Amino acid sequence: MGAILRDSLILRKQTFIKKCASGVVLGCLLAVVNIGCSDRKTAGGEPSAAADSVSVDTLEQDITEMPRGADELFDDFIFNFAVSRKLQQERISFPLLVKTNGRESHVQQNQWKTEHFFMDQDYYTMIFDTHEEMELMKDTSVSHVVIEKIYLDKKTVRQYVFNRIGGRWMMQEISENPIEQNTNASFLQFYQHFASDEAFQIQSMNTTVEFTSPNPDDDFSNQTGEILPEQWPSFKPALIPQGFIYNIIYGQQYKDSDEKIFVIHGIANGFASEMTFRKIRGSWKLVKFNS
Repeated sequence: MGAILRDSLILRKQTFIKKCASGVVLGCLLAVVNIGCSDRKTAGGEPSAAADSVSVDTLEQDITEMPRGADELFDDFIFNFAVSRKLQQERISFPLLVKTNGRESHVQQNQWKTEHFFMDQDYYTMIFDTHEEMELMKDTSVSHVVIEKIYLDKKTVRQYVFNRIGGRWMMQEISENPIEQNTNASFLQFYQHFASDEAFQIQSMNTTVEFTSPNPDDDFSNQTGEILPEQWPSFKPALIPQGFIYNIIYGQQYKDSDEKIFVIHGIANGFASEMTFRKIRGSWKLVKFNS
C-alpha cells in the first residue's frame, strides 16, 4: 500500500480510539483491533451488514474529500474511496454500467449501496504471473485498474473497473461473469479446493517446497529452507483465505501462465504472505512460500 494509504489508516485508527474513550469502549476497541469485524460473516462468507455499520461506517464520517495526492497511486485512492459513501457518490460515473453474464443494466446514483471492498477483512489479495508485475503497484503512470471480487464457492467473479480521467480515479463499470471465463480460471478453480482442504494442500505440494518464515529464535530475522509435504501443517502461512477473495489488476497482462504468485497483504498490520504455484505435468503445485 502507498504511504498516504498507510498514514491515513493509522491516523483514522488513532482518531477512532480517542472517540471511543467517551463511548461504548468495548465495541469500539473490537472494531479498531479488527477493522472489518471479519469474524462476523454470513453463511456464504460475506461480511455481515452489521460488520459494515460498526466498523467502516464509523470511520467514514472523517472522510469528506479526497486527500491531496491520493489520486497518484491507486492504492491511496481506493482506501479513501472504500470507506466513504460521499466519495463514492462523487467518484462513480452514474448511471453506472453493470454487465451481468452479457446483459447490461444501469445503477442510478440514488440506488447505489456503499461498497467497502476488502476494508471489512483486514487484508487484501493479489495474483501475479511474475515478481516484476508487482512493481505496477508503485507505478504512478497506471491509469486503468480492475478490482476483482472472486466468489470461489459461487464460482463467479465481479469486476469493478476504474479509470483515471483528468487526474481523478473514477469507477466506470461493473461486470460479473462465471469464474470459468476468467483469465485465471484454471488457477482459481484449483485454489478454491486448495484453500478449503488441508489434505489436498499436502497433495498439491511439490516434492520439496522452499520457504521463508520468521525465525522462532530471533524476532528480527527469518529462516529459510525446504520442507517436505508432510511438514506443511507445521509451517504453512497463518492465513489462507477461502470463500471469496479479491484480486487487484494494476495492468498485469495475464496469460495462460504455468506460474501464479498469490500475495496476501495486511492492512496497516504488517502482515504479508506469498505463495508461488507452478503447473507441473498438468497439475498446480506449491513450490515456494513466504509467511
